[in-house]
Amino acid sequence: MADEVPTRADAIRMAREDRERTLSLLDGLAPEALTTIGLGGGQWSPKDLIGHLESWEEHALGALDAWDRGESPRIGGQLRSIGTDELNRMEVERKAERGLDDVLASAAATHAHLLERFEELSDQRWAEAPLPGDGYTVGGRLGSILGGQLGGFRHDPDHWTDLEAFVAAHPVTRSPD
Repeated sequence: MADEVPTRADAIRMAREDRERTLSLLDGLAPEALTTIGLGGGQWSPKDLIGHLESWEEHALGALDAWDRGESPRIGGQLRSIGTDELNRMEVERKAERGLDDVLASAAATHAHLLERFEELSDQRWAEAPLPGDGYTVGGRLGSILGGQLGGFRHDPDHWTDLEAFVAAHPVTRSPD
């Protein structure tokens, strides 16, 4: 992941634009395909992917809350103790029984809440270390929680190639007019 921390405004823009692209890809799916397995190494449905993306946004919100209380975020300990793959598996499993409409609505609300929290942060707070001696800025820590191969705040793009292939295999069939 890239080391450069984007500005708060750039992080908001990237998170918003990347999610719009993800949702645009999902719009190309037949409704029944949203719950069809085939993503995430063949184990996830698009519904699971949306739940997965939401989980990381929930982790970022939890980190913000912890930093506001002067505490270490729970996500750090989870990653140290069980690792990213196991955490992802547990989170997808936790949300598996939820219906598609619930997952979509919850993920949209969480994403909106995350962007609101970013908006509420001052640029100064964004650039401060969240805990004494930590060495990371709030923006840097959030970027790593929400990051991907393209850098901080760029998690969605890590899933686009897989999602594009899935959409191509499960297109919406439209009746002729």
